[in-house]
Amino acid sequence: MGRVLTGGLSIYYEQYDAAYLAMSPARWSAATAQAIFGNPFNPFSYTLPGRIISASADVFSGMARKRAKPAWNLPATIDVVDERPFGRLVRFVTSARRERPRVLLVAPMSGHYATLLRGTVEALLADHDVYVTDWADARDIPVGAGRFDYHDYIGYIHDYLCMLGPAVHVIAVCQPAPAVLSAVALLAADDHPAQPRTMTLMGGPVDVRAASTAPTELAATHALEWFERELTMRVPQWYRGAGRSVYPGFLQIGAFMSMHPQRHVEAHWKIFNDLVRGDGESAAKQRAFYDEYLSVMDITAEFYLQTIDEVFQRASLAAGTMTWRGRPVDPAAIRRTALLTVEGELDDISAPGQTLAAHALCSGIAAERRADMLQLGVGHYGLFSGAKWRTEIAPRIAAFIQQHATEV
Repeated sequence: MGRVLTGGLSIYYEQYDAAYLAMSPARWSAATAQAIFGNPFNPFSYTLPGRIISASADVFSGMARKRAKPAWNLPATIDVVDERPFGRLVRFVTSARRERPRVLLVAPMSGHYATLLRGTVEALLADHDVYVTDWADARDIPVGAGRFDYHDYIGYIHDYLCMLGPAVHVIAVCQPAPAVLSAVALLAADDHPAQPRTMTLMGGPVDVRAASTAPTELAATHALEWFERELTMRVPQWYRGAGRSVYPGFLQIGAFMSMHPQRHVEAHWKIFNDLVRGDGESAAKQRAFYDEYLSVMDITAEFYLQTIDEVFQRASLAAGTMTWRGRPVDPAAIRRTALLTVEGELDDISAPGQTLAAHALCSGIAAERRADMLQLGVGHYGLFSGAKWRTEIAPRIAAFIQQHATEV
């Protein structure tokens, strides 16, 4: 990671932090404007100019502030089952007394915290005993904790399945789909008793060759050295992870937003208009989304680069060339685990076909124990949050889990 020296790996992160600090007067001014013109005891706050000033300050403040890791805010107690430097396994303990299927929900490590799956967890809690991989922000992990790459990520998932099995069900949301498939294939090759009863892969890049998207095109048109040189940098000295090479969360969220800039502009224009009209409830819902969406974390550079290489450039799992710590990874070894794939019709990050490809790879699973679902009218985030997730996708997954819950 040392190609670029004094002007390279660390300075970009430092510039980002410096720019944020330089905006402090503007943020303070916006906060003052909100306090004055949003004060219900100020008669001017009920006038159109007052509402416009307050709404403008509100929208600016929302876009210009850093966000910490959001709280889960779910009707459950969080129990830490396993804790390691780069992540922990948490269980959501509810008051339910009846035994429910045990589910491992594998959260993506792609720039957002696991709390992005709050709505996913909420829909699963009623009928399942839910465990979630809660990945850590690489910016805050000391260099002394060592490296964490894509194969270590698979290792964590493999270990968690062993901890929770037998009779566990695993759900991969988006990015971890090929990693979960790899972990299950390794368990199957060992005929391990912890092989999950079901495996649900949702909108993930199992085989990126099946459908082109902006991420696959970026990976196809740039060498791995370009990603290392341009998109990774060292954490500055004022963070716990000082010196660690990372792919920063602020670059990832910038990439996500640049895919649909007009959509985000229109969303914030709507927040502004809702506030001016006095519709605080509508504005609050949209703000809540962006509070989560703009909360980002760094991921280790080695994980990011190995994911680009293994998943997006060589598609090694789908091509049959993948190895994990010297062992071949063969999804055809999976026989005891039932497979469900879920894709979104409008998904432009992991387009339809990329996840469906898992069925061809898992040729050892009997046809009657495989199913696929293409949800019409939803994009990437609609697969695991929102109305279609709650009313159509979650019930389908629950039914699939129930159908195969007692199989051996």
